[in-house]
Amino acid sequence: MASIDPYKSKTKRLMKSFRYALNGILATAKSEMNFRIHLVASVFVIVAGVYFQLSHVEWIVLFLLIGGMLSLELMNTAIEHVVDLVTEEYKPLAKLAKDAGAGAVFVFSIISVIIGLIIFLPKIYTIQ
Repeated sequence: MASIDPYKSKTKRLMKSFRYALNGILATAKSEMNFRIHLVASVFVIVAGVYFQLSHVEWIVLFLLIGGMLSLELMNTAIEHVVDLVTEEYKPLAKLAKDAGAGAVFVFSIISVIIGLIIFLPKIYTIQ
């Protein structure tokens, strides 16, 4: 009788969960313009960070902001899909759920821009 390796099935499940997560990210990138905008902005910020030779702490802050922004966009997309799955007709609570998700993304994006300005403006004006 062959023994069953319990770690092999756990590893398979873990790999499947990573694949599902990657599928969600790719599907969102293909279907959501705002997610693509945030991806492009992230690349721009990373390039600017390399150019201005950010400190370790500044990099940590930027990657937390980028990760938070992309994560919120993914969650907002999930909320929108679930609401659309539940109802095709207009319902005030469905609208509130979608608006709240969009509002969370908006708030985080404003805070991210402010923090980005705090990090980058002194570097821009030091160069000139």
